[in-house]
Parts: sequence; C-alpha cells; structure tokens
Amino acid sequence: MKLTIGRIDKADFPELSLSNIDIKIDSGAYTSSIHCSDIKEVFKNNEPYITFKLLDPEHELYNKKQCIFKKYSSKKVKSSNGQSEERFMIQTTIHLFNTSFPIYLTLSERKDMKFPILIGRKFLNKKFIIDTSKKNLSHQLKIN
Repeated sequence: MKLTIGRIDKADFPELSLSNIDIKIDSGAYTSSIHCSDIKEVFKNNEPYITFKLLDPEHELYNKKQCIFKKYSSKKVKSSNGQSEERFMIQTTIHLFNTSFPIYLTLSERKDMKFPILIGRKFLNKKFIIDTSKKNLSHQLKIN
C-alpha cells in the first residue's frame, strides 16, 4: 500500500544529524538533493572521500559540522534551468511516517532555494502518492 505524502513535509536524516528539516516533494525532479556547501573530493591514504557542510550559514540548522562519506558516486543531473551538471551523490537514510527508508541524495548548493531538500521521483516511486493539497502528513504523525 502506498502512503500519501503532501507537497511539503518535515523529515529526519539520522546519519546527517538532521531532525525536522523541511523537505519539498518535487515530482518534476528525478533525483533527490540536499543543500550543502564546501563540497570537496579529498583523498586520505590514497582513498577517495567526499566532504561537505550541510546547509549554509543563513540556515537555522547550520552547524559548521563537516560530513565525510566514503561511499559516494557522481551523477549527471539536469537542473530546473535545463543545464546539466555533474554532482556527487551519497546514500543515507530518511525517516518519514515513522519508517526509515534508504535514499540517494545529490549534493547541491541550493542557497537561493526555499527548501534545503528536494525529494524526487526516484525515491517516491512505488512508495508514495502525492496529494498537493496536503502538507506535513508525516510530521503530524510524528508529533501526535
């Protein structure tokens, strides 16, 4: 059975130490993305890692903490303006409707965007039905 999700909600990303962060459901986007800054590929002992800081200094949950992921890849993504760009992608966990789901997130500098996280079709497919007249359905379950 598919869950109904609204156009916006709040979710937890335990591995990223983010709770109740605003997400926007974007059926026009294939992949999901998270706003990051200082995204860099680094090498330690000849092993590649991706490092980044979540969000940006203007965001209330910004904590200057640097995240490091060993498991990552890169993906060509077409942005909303039609431009293709190469982005790094990580796999992590999202907590919605009192359930944990694996999710792939591309790392993107989304500073000018209202929502720090976009949830795309690849994640939504076969799990959710979108009702654009609703919002915060998962968050309401969490707080009740």
